[in-house]
Amino acid sequence: MWEGWDVILDALIDTAKLFPFLLIAYIVIELVEHKTDLSRPHGGLGGKLGPLVGGATGIIPQCGFSVMAAKLYEHRHITVGTLLAVFLATSDEAFVILLSSGEGAIAIMPMIAVKFVVGVGMGYLADLIVRRPTEAVEEHEHFDCTSCGREHDGKGKWRVYLVDPLLHSLKVAAFILFVNLAFGFLFFAVGEENVVAFLQAGLWIQPLVAAFIGLIPNCASSVVLTQAYLLGGLSFGSCLAGLCANAGLGLLVLLKDVKQWKRNLMFVAALYVIGVAVGYAVTAVTVAIG
Repeated sequence: MWEGWDVILDALIDTAKLFPFLLIAYIVIELVEHKTDLSRPHGGLGGKLGPLVGGATGIIPQCGFSVMAAKLYEHRHITVGTLLAVFLATSDEAFVILLSSGEGAIAIMPMIAVKFVVGVGMGYLADLIVRRPTEAVEEHEHFDCTSCGREHDGKGKWRVYLVDPLLHSLKVAAFILFVNLAFGFLFFAVGEENVVAFLQAGLWIQPLVAAFIGLIPNCASSVVLTQAYLLGGLSFGSCLAGLCANAGLGLLVLLKDVKQWKRNLMFVAALYVIGVAVGYAVTAVTVAIG
């Protein structure tokens, strides 16, 4: 029998173990979003505490808030710093996957702490450098901030609280399965010891690559980064580099306005540079403390 079947079977089993936890997590997220009316937190985002509130909002494990923040920025309701704080703090699917993995959950709090501090700090710094007037938010305006921009209007409770989380869980599980298969066949073909040796040798190159992957405006990028970290393919610092650069679908909202290409390039460059810097800083500390 072909030995590669063992790789496929292991990948399927590992992914299947995560799926129930993913589904439960996304059901809980839908309940929290829908029951607590998180679609109107932008009053705090528009004040002097904008970057602070933005950093706190961004760490909530779904990409809807980065979409909402990008829309608010487009309508001049929040500052550059507030948007940057949300983008840097956002982790898309990362925290859900870490929590579902069991042993990987220990990395959640350090990641939240680093991303929150970086997001808030860079947000206030950006506001000191870039002065951009904001306008009052009109009462009738509504900005959807549900998971990945999904709208709840007109949907029944079964669709909102079960079908949507189920479909989202299946999508994330498919990405996880792909990464598991890729690493499984890599270890199978090259040998685990050789792969580990190669990754260790490229420790200082990883943040550059991870931050580039993080810039991809799709939840697949956060899944790839997180799962690669859990499988030992990325260091903790490199994973953070990618997740800091990862703004979810919020970045896509900005990129759609091609006329503002200079502004878009500024945000992309800022996310990449800050992500790489965070990756190197955390990696250096990790290496120093052994």
